[in-house]
Amino acid sequence: MSQYLWPIAYTLFIWWFSTGVILYLNGLPRWTFKWTMCGATFVLLMALVGLGATRDDTRITGAYLAFTFGLLVWAWQEVAFLLGYVTGPRRVECPPESTGWRRARYAFMAVMHHELALVILGAAVLAATWGGANQTGMWTFLILWVMRQSAKLNVFLGVRNLNEGFLPDHLKYLQTYFTRRPMNRLFPISVIASTVVSAMIWQEANAADKDAFDITALTFAATLLTLAVLEHWFLVLPLPFEALWNWGLRSRAQHAVARRTTDDADIGMPAAMTVPEEVSKTEANAMKSVAAGITGTGCISY
Repeated sequence: MSQYLWPIAYTLFIWWFSTGVILYLNGLPRWTFKWTMCGATFVLLMALVGLGATRDDTRITGAYLAFTFGLLVWAWQEVAFLLGYVTGPRRVECPPESTGWRRARYAFMAVMHHELALVILGAAVLAATWGGANQTGMWTFLILWVMRQSAKLNVFLGVRNLNEGFLPDHLKYLQTYFTRRPMNRLFPISVIASTVVSAMIWQEANAADKDAFDITALTFAATLLTLAVLEHWFLVLPLPFEALWNWGLRSRAQHAVARRTTDDADIGMPAAMTVPEEVSKTEANAMKSVAAGITGTGCISY
């Protein structure tokens, strides 16, 4: 049983922790973004090297390493997108009168560079793992990619929760490309199809002829896909799951308090007038405003 429990626990932890770290870094002042991007790019390069080094490693540790490297490659595009470095050529709001294919074209132009980055990263992962016996990293990236595209389409077509809380100020224009409605026709297809595939992977992981490496790798894939299905449900269900990442949102709240303090100083308000109770209340309100729109996690949906 432990050969299943440990990969499940590891996936859950990485899913929760990595999302919080990305949210925290994205909530820091703008001057930190270049350093965050440099660090993320260094990690990306090391992850690609790691995928190449473990492509023939069929030990249990090889599965863990490849899974982690695949997630780190994925994390680069999350960071690059949320910091505003890799989005698209269209950086303005969607015209209110735009509908149909015109609106779809505008939406694609808003994230075109991001989509191209995903293709390039996918090709890099494929090249790093090509011909290897350990394809855990490749499957990790592929699952995240497919489920991200599904989430994007559902957000575009309309869901209850639109993830506005993930958007920093410099990306607020993107929310004009979203549609809010209880559900769309694609949603049940997305959930049913991914649930069926997830069940098939779980069944394969429990097959009698699988060795320890196969069990670990398949459990990683099945758990990750199951979490992605859960994230799809987060798009339509009124659940307070944002509390899982309050610690990651704290940087935005603190930054909002700092901006307010600076604004007060600019208009001549004495610093002594900002008492601790008011600062705490301001921070709490800022965090609530950020958390109000959170509806995604490791498979952030835009």
